[in-house]
Amino acid sequence: MTTEHVEFGTFEASLARSRALEKDLEQNPQKHTILTGDRPTGRLHVGHYFGSLQNRVRLHKLGVPTYIVIADYQVLTDRDTFETISENVHQLTIDYLAAGLDPSDGKTFIFPHSHVPELNQLLLPFLTLVTLAELDRNPTVKEEIAAAGLTSINAGMYTYPVHQAADILFCKATVVPVGKDQLPHLEVTRTIARRFNNRYAKNKPVFPEPQALLSEAPLILGLDGSQKMSKSRNNAIMLSADEDETARLIKKAKTDSERVITYDPENRPEVANLLLLTSLTTGRSPEEIAEEIGDGGAGKLKKMLTESLNEYLRPLRARRKELEADPGYIRQVLQDGIKVAREEAIKTLEEVREVMNMGL
Repeated sequence: MTTEHVEFGTFEASLARSRALEKDLEQNPQKHTILTGDRPTGRLHVGHYFGSLQNRVRLHKLGVPTYIVIADYQVLTDRDTFETISENVHQLTIDYLAAGLDPSDGKTFIFPHSHVPELNQLLLPFLTLVTLAELDRNPTVKEEIAAAGLTSINAGMYTYPVHQAADILFCKATVVPVGKDQLPHLEVTRTIARRFNNRYAKNKPVFPEPQALLSEAPLILGLDGSQKMSKSRNNAIMLSADEDETARLIKKAKTDSERVITYDPENRPEVANLLLLTSLTTGRSPEEIAEEIGDGGAGKLKKMLTESLNEYLRPLRARRKELEADPGYIRQVLQDGIKVAREEAIKTLEEVREVMNMGL
């Protein structure tokens, strides 16, 4: 085992690399492969849309080959429930397609992790390339354990940064869109790729060291205005909600006692969050919207957000209803994604066996 340690690096350095990568993606989309995904814990909400899904659609339209893994195995690391996993996989896929991802382009592949067994075979050699101490000090894992309130921690939770490395490297992804909090996981992947190449394939590296594409999307708070939008915190507006439900949820959103509306994220986070959502759905600045509302108070702000959000999501929701009525198509999208992902994983696994002298 190498004595080199996983270096989690600085956010500033990651941000500089991300900006250079963004330019190259626009100029040379075919040179890259993107791996991204979600855990199937429920339908997506407005925070997901503006935080990541909108960006995926943008990259999709650039023509960058993209693998989207629905990480169903990872649900088991911090939850006892499994009864809804299959339904959640289908609902996630519907959200992806309704938002504008189109697998018919031949460059976008959506698949559930558990249906690509070859991918998981990479986990074993990858586990030999990291130490228990390195896994134990991963700050993102520590935060996720704390957030889930776990007192008994299964081995899957500790090893899932390595599992994510297999998710990313099986298709030799060069780009992984992440938020700041996920950078430590990606650094584990980069370290595994580097160690594998140095140990088994010095003359002809097998794996690229994928780069983080940091989203500049703003953090969307929940309707309580105090923490990140999340279905589990009951502070979210789901993409699948109808217009009346959206209106009811926004009406209950927390604001403050000041009547004059101003955009002040630090001192008035609840009001600022509603202004931000209005901005994202109208293309106008939060400051301009606040000035227009003036002393109209929270009622006028909520009315404006309700109208703009419902109008913005109307095409997505209409497409979503069409897709929900065609479960056969959703299954076909997933089966097609699984087929391509397995083909890619088999090729990579054969290459791995060869350089590790495990071929027949």
